[in-house]
Amino acid sequence: MIEVLNQQNKYRLNLNNFKRLLEDLVLMYKLEDPEITLAFVGQKKIQTLNAKYLKTNKATDVLSFPIGEKGPDGKYYLGDIVISVPQAFNQCFRKSHGLEREVELLVIHGFLHLLGYDHFEGIEGEESKIKTALLDSKNGT
Repeated sequence: MIEVLNQQNKYRLNLNNFKRLLEDLVLMYKLEDPEITLAFVGQKKIQTLNAKYLKTNKATDVLSFPIGEKGPDGKYYLGDIVISVPQAFNQCFRKSHGLEREVELLVIHGFLHLLGYDHFEGIEGEESKIKTALLDSKNGT
Protein backbone atom coordinates (compact mmCIF):
# COMPACT_ATOMS: atom_id res chain seq x y z
CA MET A 1 0.00 0.00 0.00
CA ILE A 2 1.18 3.50 -0.78
CA GLU A 3 0.24 6.21 1.67
CA VAL A 4 0.68 9.90 0.90
CA LEU A 5 0.54 12.36 3.79
CA ASN A 6 0.44 16.13 3.52
CA GLN A 7 1.79 17.57 6.76
CA GLN A 8 2.22 21.09 5.45
CA ASN A 9 -0.45 23.54 4.37
CA LYS A 10 1.39 26.36 2.64
CA TYR A 11 1.60 24.82 -0.84
CA ARG A 12 -1.12 23.03 -2.77
CA LEU A 13 -0.21 19.66 -4.24
CA ASN A 14 -2.24 17.05 -6.08
CA LEU A 15 -1.50 14.10 -3.79
CA ASN A 16 -3.07 11.61 -6.22
CA ASN A 17 -0.44 12.48 -8.85
CA PHE A 18 2.36 11.47 -6.48
CA LYS A 19 0.61 8.31 -5.39
CA ARG A 20 0.20 7.39 -9.08
CA LEU A 21 3.89 8.13 -9.70
CA LEU A 22 4.89 5.77 -6.89
CA GLU A 23 2.51 3.12 -8.23
CA ASP A 24 4.16 3.48 -11.66
CA LEU A 25 7.61 3.15 -10.07
CA VAL A 26 6.53 0.01 -8.19
CA LEU A 27 5.39 -1.50 -11.51
CA MET A 28 8.51 -0.39 -13.33
CA TYR A 29 10.76 -2.04 -10.74
CA LYS A 30 8.49 -5.10 -10.44
CA LEU A 31 7.97 -4.81 -6.70
CA GLU A 32 5.22 -6.88 -5.15
CA ASP A 33 2.82 -4.63 -3.24
CA PRO A 34 5.32 -2.79 -1.04
CA GLU A 35 4.37 -0.54 1.85
CA ILE A 36 5.61 3.00 1.12
CA THR A 37 4.85 6.22 2.94
CA LEU A 38 5.42 9.58 1.27
CA ALA A 39 5.15 12.60 3.55
CA PHE A 40 5.17 16.25 2.54
CA VAL A 41 6.48 18.47 5.33
CA GLY A 42 7.72 21.98 6.07
CA GLN A 43 11.25 23.25 6.67
CA LYS A 44 11.31 22.78 10.45
CA LYS A 45 10.21 19.14 10.27
CA ILE A 46 12.76 18.15 7.62
CA GLN A 47 15.51 19.99 9.48
CA THR A 48 14.61 18.13 12.69
CA LEU A 49 14.65 14.78 10.87
CA ASN A 50 17.92 15.60 9.10
CA ALA A 51 19.55 16.56 12.42
CA LYS A 52 18.25 13.49 14.22
CA TYR A 53 19.02 10.83 11.62
CA LEU A 54 21.82 12.27 9.49
CA LYS A 55 23.42 14.55 12.09
CA THR A 56 23.12 17.55 9.76
CA ASN A 57 21.29 20.46 11.38
CA LYS A 58 19.91 22.09 8.24
CA ALA A 59 16.94 21.73 5.96
CA THR A 60 17.18 19.50 2.91
CA ASP A 61 14.81 18.66 0.05
CA VAL A 62 14.25 14.91 0.49
CA LEU A 63 15.04 12.21 3.01
CA SER A 64 14.58 8.48 2.52
CA PHE A 65 14.29 5.91 5.24
CA PRO A 66 14.70 2.47 3.66
CA ILE A 67 13.36 -0.52 5.55
CA GLY A 68 13.38 -3.28 2.94
CA GLU A 69 11.98 -6.01 5.18
CA LYS A 70 8.87 -8.05 5.76
CA GLY A 71 7.07 -7.06 8.91
CA PRO A 72 5.40 -9.40 11.41
CA ASP A 73 2.18 -8.81 9.48
CA GLY A 74 3.78 -10.37 6.36
CA LYS A 75 3.80 -7.09 4.41
CA TYR A 76 6.94 -5.89 2.67
CA TYR A 77 7.96 -2.48 4.01
CA LEU A 78 10.07 -0.65 1.42
CA GLY A 79 10.35 2.53 3.49
CA ASP A 80 9.45 6.17 3.89
CA ILE A 81 10.15 9.27 1.80
CA VAL A 82 9.92 12.74 3.33
CA ILE A 83 9.92 15.83 1.10
CA SER A 84 10.23 19.45 2.18
CA VAL A 85 7.74 21.29 0.00
CA PRO A 86 9.16 24.76 0.79
CA GLN A 87 12.62 23.53 -0.24
CA ALA A 88 11.18 22.09 -3.46
CA PHE A 89 9.41 25.39 -4.10
CA ASN A 90 12.69 27.31 -3.77
CA GLN A 91 14.49 24.84 -6.05
CA CYS A 92 11.89 24.87 -8.81
CA PHE A 93 12.69 28.51 -9.61
CA ARG A 94 16.39 27.78 -10.01
CA LYS A 95 15.58 24.88 -12.32
CA SER A 96 12.95 26.73 -14.38
CA HIS A 97 10.09 24.29 -13.88
CA GLY A 98 7.04 24.14 -11.67
CA LEU A 99 6.62 22.89 -8.12
CA GLU A 100 4.80 19.68 -9.15
CA ARG A 101 7.68 18.76 -11.49
CA GLU A 102 10.28 19.42 -8.80
CA VAL A 103 8.36 17.27 -6.32
CA GLU A 104 8.05 14.49 -8.92
CA LEU A 105 11.83 14.49 -9.32
CA LEU A 106 12.30 14.38 -5.55
CA VAL A 107 9.84 11.48 -5.24
CA ILE A 108 11.86 9.56 -7.85
CA HIS A 109 15.11 10.38 -6.07
CA GLY A 110 13.74 9.30 -2.71
CA PHE A 111 12.27 6.10 -4.17
CA LEU A 112 15.62 5.13 -5.68
CA HIS A 113 17.28 5.58 -2.29
CA LEU A 114 14.68 3.17 -0.87
CA LEU A 115 15.83 0.64 -3.48
CA GLY A 116 19.45 1.06 -2.36
CA TYR A 117 20.74 3.47 -5.00
CA ASP A 118 23.25 5.91 -3.62
CA HIS A 119 24.81 9.13 -4.85
CA PHE A 120 27.71 8.56 -7.23
CA GLU A 121 26.65 4.93 -7.74
CA GLY A 122 24.17 5.03 -10.60
CA ILE A 123 21.32 7.07 -9.15
CA GLU A 124 21.60 9.81 -11.79
CA GLY A 125 21.33 7.32 -14.66
CA GLU A 126 18.29 5.68 -13.08
CA GLU A 127 16.68 9.08 -12.55
CA SER A 128 17.18 9.87 -16.24
CA LYS A 129 15.70 6.53 -17.28
CA ILE A 130 12.61 7.07 -15.11
CA LYS A 131 12.19 10.67 -16.19
CA THR A 132 12.18 9.55 -19.82
CA ALA A 133 9.90 6.56 -19.25
CA LEU A 134 7.36 8.08 -16.88
CA LEU A 135 7.47 11.85 -16.70
CA ASP A 136 8.35 13.01 -20.21
CA SER A 137 5.89 10.63 -21.86
CA LYS A 138 3.13 11.79 -19.51
CA ASN A 139 3.86 15.47 -20.20
CA GLY A 140 4.26 14.98 -23.95
CA THR A 141 7.89 16.05 -24.10
